[in-house]
Amino acid sequence: MELHPLAQRFADVAEVYERGRPDYPPAVVGALAAELSVPPGAPVLDLGAGTGKLTRSLLRAGFDVVAVEPQDSLRAVLAEKVGESRVKEGTAEAIPLADDSLAAVTVADAFHWFDQAAALKEIRRVLRPGGGLAVLFNVPDWTGTTWADEVGRLVVESRPEHPGFDGRPWHESAREASGWSEPWEVRVTTNQPASVERLLDYLASASWVAAMAEDERAELLAKIESVVRAGEMPAELPAQVVIGLTTVT
Repeated sequence: MELHPLAQRFADVAEVYERGRPDYPPAVVGALAAELSVPPGAPVLDLGAGTGKLTRSLLRAGFDVVAVEPQDSLRAVLAEKVGESRVKEGTAEAIPLADDSLAAVTVADAFHWFDQAAALKEIRRVLRPGGGLAVLFNVPDWTGTTWADEVGRLVVESRPEHPGFDGRPWHESAREASGWSEPWEVRVTTNQPASVERLLDYLASASWVAAMAEDERAELLAKIESVVRAGEMPAELPAQVVIGLTTVT
């Protein structure tokens, strides 16, 4: 299946994506594992893994992880970080794994790019009976900074129609798909290291920013940098990870 045109732009910003995107502390993996009753050492798929931010946290927690990522440049960074033996090319609609082979599937900040009905059917195929799906969303929190309102305005004004914001909520698709339990959510509050450079990389890795013409992108990021440097940047910023959950019935 062909990727959404905006999703394809991640291939152009793999290193920026790796630098700017948030990490997943042990509390996040611990929460999803507890909610889905995933035992240590269980086989887990990180689907749409990007550069492997969540993949690495799952490995550190002791799970037997395979990561599937469709884009070559992201997959190259991923393989460098976790080893080629754990990385496969594929999509959510065509997962290159056997039926009933997994205890859990995780999807971090990627589910909105999928053909959700097809993906849920395919994810159910590779999960064991009772296996679980965890759909993660990062929600940064700039509240309390001197620049939050102005940067937020610049970001919103720059954003065209985007499936991550304008698409269908994942849990609606899960409720309509056959063979899934009633979805539920948990939230984990984390602190992420912060710097002007990391913030700019985070915003530059947004799909619609990556898709801008070079001069347009540079102008936007320069405006944001000017606003942030005129204020204060704390050493850490809070963020929430929303974890959507459902299990095979």
